[in-house]
Amino acid sequence: MSSKKNNDIESIDEAKELFYGLAEDRKQDKRALKEAAKEEKRLAKEAAKEEAKLQKSKSKHKDNDESSDSDSALENDGSSTEDSEEETTDETEGKKKYRGRRKRKEKVNIVKELYYLAIYIGVVILACYLIVTFVGERTTVDGESMNPTLHNGESLWIDKITYRFSDPKRFDIVVFPPKDNPDNLYIKRVIGLPGETVRIDEWGIIYINGKELKEAYGLEVISPETRGVASNEVILGHDEYFVMGDNRNNSQDSRKSSIGNIKKKEIIGKAIFRLSPLSKFGKIK
Repeated sequence: MSSKKNNDIESIDEAKELFYGLAEDRKQDKRALKEAAKEEKRLAKEAAKEEAKLQKSKSKHKDNDESSDSDSALENDGSSTEDSEEETTDETEGKKKYRGRRKRKEKVNIVKELYYLAIYIGVVILACYLIVTFVGERTTVDGESMNPTLHNGESLWIDKITYRFSDPKRFDIVVFPPKDNPDNLYIKRVIGLPGETVRIDEWGIIYINGKELKEAYGLEVISPETRGVASNEVILGHDEYFVMGDNRNNSQDSRKSSIGNIKKKEIIGKAIFRLSPLSKFGKIK
């Protein structure tokens, strides 16, 4: 019994020791947990502080970067403003120079145009002079001496170049200044040629070298009083021509002693073309 009691006591003591041991373990565990919690809080605080420092450092760097960017932007704005002002000044100077060059160029162009215009006018005047002097000119019939072929007021073109290379032919219509009225021009038809003889008989028939002239221009019979110097035989020199108007009884021509025979050098040209009236426009026959 005593032995059993002792055993029970021992068991109780062991149980107590076990309980106390467990309790102590629990206390230690609690202390360990508390220590761990404290350590965790401390680490969290330190981590938070480090994070705050890091954020502050980043923010500081960012502000510095923004400040430097702003400064550089201001510098760039300043330089761009200066560049813009310089460009504006250069552009203004360029425009002034361009306008100056343009004005000078316009003046030069005007001078050139006037120069070329003067040359053109000179060429036209020279061409007109050459045409009128050597080629041909326009003239107007004054009088009725060439009826019915030509009429008063008709406009004709006179060819001045043909007789420079050839001689007048019989029945050509020629223009010349008469000896008794050199300021005017007469227009007549060639009847006798150089070296020939011309005579008009009492019946008004024309003879060339003793032969009757066959022609269809003088429609009227020449009256005895208008035969003039041709009532006797007229001998033509080597460069002389006997001319008459188609209106035989109303014409001042070679039959009149004051006019006489016409030398080739006195002939201005040949009437070849009728310009007006338009109803008769064309070659003169």
